[in-house]
Amino acid sequence: MNQVVINDTTLRDGEQAAGVAFNLEEKIAIAKFLDAIGVPEIEIGIAAMGAAEQQAIATIVDLNLQAHLLGWNRAVISDIQASIACGLKRVHISIPVSAIQIGAKFQGNWQLVLQKLQDSLNFALDQGLFVSVGGEDSSRADEQFLLDTVLAAQEWGASRFRFCDTVGILDPFTTHDKVKKLVTSLSIPVEMHTHNDFGLATANALAGIKAGALSVNTTVNGLGERAGNAALEEVVMALKHLSKIDLGIDTRRLLEISQLVATASGYNLPPWKAIVGENTFAHESGIHAHGVMQNPHTYEPFAPEEIGQERRLVVGKHSGRHLLSNVLQQHGIILNSEETQSVLNAVRQESTQKKRSLTTQELLSLVGVKQ
Repeated sequence: MNQVVINDTTLRDGEQAAGVAFNLEEKIAIAKFLDAIGVPEIEIGIAAMGAAEQQAIATIVDLNLQAHLLGWNRAVISDIQASIACGLKRVHISIPVSAIQIGAKFQGNWQLVLQKLQDSLNFALDQGLFVSVGGEDSSRADEQFLLDTVLAAQEWGASRFRFCDTVGILDPFTTHDKVKKLVTSLSIPVEMHTHNDFGLATANALAGIKAGALSVNTTVNGLGERAGNAALEEVVMALKHLSKIDLGIDTRRLLEISQLVATASGYNLPPWKAIVGENTFAHESGIHAHGVMQNPHTYEPFAPEEIGQERRLVVGKHSGRHLLSNVLQQHGIILNSEETQSVLNAVRQESTQKKRSLTTQELLSLVGVKQ
């Protein structure tokens, strides 16, 4: 199998999330971090948005990062001229390919869509650019029209095709079928672009890769429009552990970049967020905690250190005697069986009242009362 490439679009589709706006310093920091951990391609913005976006794109281009930098464009020559003015050598050209999108944007004139694609593609190639073509709403497109469009783009010189599940309506099985048909018909690579409206963005991205797609769009934390996109940390770790595909990303810094993007976006992650959530390696349940203390593999799919996390044993309503004794021993406190049960009862009562696990200080205070 050829190498799968991450093309991260946190700075483009991620920032399109409602209520999110990165400033220049944040964009630079995110681009540098993605580059530092080994992400090979970054979609850094839409030059046609105007002066502020153009300044950000040009500034990131001037950083001379190792990663390939890509700009998003409509099939409009002025969009591509704006990308070129920012110093970009790679452009993505997006066109609608479903009846509902072509009807809304081109009054149903699919021939005009193809003409604009050909004209903008020819212009970009004449400027010596690498060109990726994206089919907006590929998942709802007529399959024959989609194939004809992609074959035309390939013939006209496109280097890659982006299959977009724009409103996240696919499941992994349908995704695999649709992408497989494209992959077997094309000589250029297919890129997955999946949305999370039904919570299937990462699963659909993986299904596309299984079907032969060689590139995948991600965003840090799954940030993106509506319910978001396929999360960088989820795709990287799932490919590594479930598909045995190591992308060469420094996973030990995934938590760090997650926190950077969470801060820049102004939105905290739920504690149970896959891979990078605060609770990912926190164990409160008595059975789970006892198992993990015996052997971490009992209730952890991989070591927390692999993504820059730490294992936490948390005392709360669901904790058992083993966990409680273990935590107290770390503070030099050894109780007999009766004392341990008494403290455990108090912990469960306090945790239920507070509706959360207890802090170390709260636990020690309870022990002080019981001693």
